[in-house]
Amino acid sequence: MGKNYKGTTPKVLTDVPKRLFDLVSYFAQKYSYKDCMFAGKENGKWIKYDGKKFSELTDDVCYGLLKIGIQKGDRVIIAANNCPEWNILDFAIQKVGAICIPVYPTISHDDNEYIFKHSEAKAIFVGNKLLYNKIEDIITNIKIESVFSIQKIEGVQHFNELVELGKANVDYELLKNISDGIDTNDVATIIYTSGTMGTPKGVMLSHRNILSVVEYLCPMYTIDETHDALSYLPLSHIYERVVQYCRIYLGVSIYYAESIGAIVDNLKEIKPKHFSSVPRLIEKIYSTILRKGSKLKGLKRMIFFWSVNLAGRYDETGRNNGLFYLMKLKIADKLVFKEWRKALGNNLKLIITGGAAINPKLVKTFSAIGVPLSEGYGLTETSPVICTNSMVTGKLKAGTVGEVLKNQEIKIGDNNEILVKGPNIMIGYYKDEDMTREAIDEDGFFHTGDVGTIDEDNMLHITGRIKEIFKTSMGKYVSPALIENKLTESQFINQVMVVGEGQKFAAALIVPNFEHVRSWCNIKGVEYTTDEKMVKEKVIIDRFRKEVDKYNKTLGDFEQIKKLELLSKEWTIDDGYMTASLKLRRTRIIKDFGDIIEKIYAE
Repeated sequence: MGKNYKGTTPKVLTDVPKRLFDLVSYFAQKYSYKDCMFAGKENGKWIKYDGKKFSELTDDVCYGLLKIGIQKGDRVIIAANNCPEWNILDFAIQKVGAICIPVYPTISHDDNEYIFKHSEAKAIFVGNKLLYNKIEDIITNIKIESVFSIQKIEGVQHFNELVELGKANVDYELLKNISDGIDTNDVATIIYTSGTMGTPKGVMLSHRNILSVVEYLCPMYTIDETHDALSYLPLSHIYERVVQYCRIYLGVSIYYAESIGAIVDNLKEIKPKHFSSVPRLIEKIYSTILRKGSKLKGLKRMIFFWSVNLAGRYDETGRNNGLFYLMKLKIADKLVFKEWRKALGNNLKLIITGGAAINPKLVKTFSAIGVPLSEGYGLTETSPVICTNSMVTGKLKAGTVGEVLKNQEIKIGDNNEILVKGPNIMIGYYKDEDMTREAIDEDGFFHTGDVGTIDEDNMLHITGRIKEIFKTSMGKYVSPALIENKLTESQFINQVMVVGEGQKFAAALIVPNFEHVRSWCNIKGVEYTTDEKMVKEKVIIDRFRKEVDKYNKTLGDFEQIKKLELLSKEWTIDDGYMTASLKLRRTRIIKDFGDIIEKIYAE
C-alpha cells in the first residue's frame, strides 16, 4: 500500500444543516429575498417556487404522506424526470423519516421490477403517462399500496391530491416530533446503481454521508446566491442530486431544462452562471461549434480555426500562458470566442463536469474562452464526490479529476486500485452485508474498483477500471478506457469500445460522428447515402483507419488498435447498451456484437 493523501480546502463551513431536509428551511430563511428556489417550465412559462412556497408545499406533502400511512423507515420510490415536485417529494419523504428511492426513468423493465420488489416500496410517485405505462404491470403485480402521479394520469391519484390531503390533515406537533427524532446518521436514500453488469445494488446513504460532501465541496467552487443554474442531469443520479443540495445551501436559483434538446435554448433564455454536465453534452456543444466553423469560407474560416488551435494550447493552471500568447488570445476572444459565449447564454462562469473522463483539450479550450470546466470524480457509494478540480484553491489540471476533499483520504492499493475513506462512505448495500464487507475493508477504506495514480501535485488520474482491464494472448494488460478516451478526442468518433480479451491485439468497435462524416463527405465530394451504407464504404473505412492510426502513435505497441469495425447505430440507454449514467455496458455489447468481434479476429 502506498501513502495516504489528503486535500486542501479554502475554508470550513460551520452552518451546514445536520439533515438534508433542513436545507429547505435554511434556504427559506437565509435567502428569503429571492423569488426563485426552483423553477420548471409549464406550457411555455417558467413556474417559480420561492423558499417560503417550497417549504410550505413540502410540509403539506409531509402531512399527506403521514395520512396515507408512511412511517419511519418505509421506502418510497420517485420515478420521474426532473421537476420542482421531485425535490418537494425528496425532502418530504426524508422529513417523515421514510427513505427516498430515486429510479431512473430510462432503466429497463427488468431493473424496475427488481428495484420495486427488492426495496419493498410502500408508495411510488411516477412522472407521466409514458413512464406509468412502462411499470403499470409491476405496480399491479406487487401491489404497491399508494401510487401517485406528478403529471395527470386518468385513474391515478395526482400529486395535488396528496397536497390537499395534507392541507386537510395538518398536525404540526406530530411532524415536529417525527422530524426531531431523525438522526444525521439515519438512512436518507437508497440509490440503486445500474452498474455495467449484474443486478442493481441498493446503496444506502445517510444524511451525514451526503452533507459531509456538501460541507467540503461548496467552498471549492466560485458559486454564490447571485447564481442561476440550469439543471438537466437526472436527479435520480447522486451526482446531480448532491450538486442540487450544494446549490440550495449556497442560495442558487435552479431552473430545470425542458429537455436535452432544449438545453441550448434554455441557456440563452435563463443566462445561468453555471451548470453541471457529463462530458458527452460538452463534446456535442464543441462539435456543433466546430461544424459551424467548418462551413465558413476564406479568411473567416482561417481565423476561426486559428482561434480553436490557440485555445487548445491554453494552460488552465495559468502558469505557462506567456504575455504574447495572452495577447493573441485576446484577439481570438474579440473575433471568435465572444460568439461562443453568446451561444451559451453569455453569462456562464463555470461548468462542473463528472460521471466520465473528459477530453483534456476541452478543459483547455473552455478555460481559454472564459468558461472553465471543473472536473471531479466519485461513485454513488462515496456520496459521490471524492475529488475535484478547483478554481478557488488553484488546483486545476486537465487530464486529472482533481484533489481529494480535505475530510477524506485516498490511497493507491493493490493493482493500483483507488481506495477512499471518510464520512462520505455509504452505510452499506441494502440487504447485502456480504457485498458490503467485500467493498469496505477492515480499515474503513472503500474499494472503488477504479485504477489510478497520484501525481506530484497530489492530483488524481483515473486510468481505468479493474474489471474492464483485459489481458491479451501476448500477456499484456490493456486498459480500454484509456484508449477509448484518447480516440474520442477525434471529431470523427462518437462512441468507441475497445476489445481484445485473450486475443493477439486490441481492436475497436466504433460508432462514427455521422454529422461530421457528412460534412467531410461534402467537402471531399463523396456522395452520402445512409449511415448504414456509409460505414461499409471503403473511402470511409480508410478515413477512419487513418484517424485511428494518428492516435495509435500516442499509445504503446500492445495498446494500439490493429483492426476496427464501424457501426451504423449509436449505443443508447433505451437499447440497454449504456447505463443510466452513460457508461458502456461492456458485457451486453460483447454479447450482442459477438459476431462482429469474431469477424475481427478471424484469420
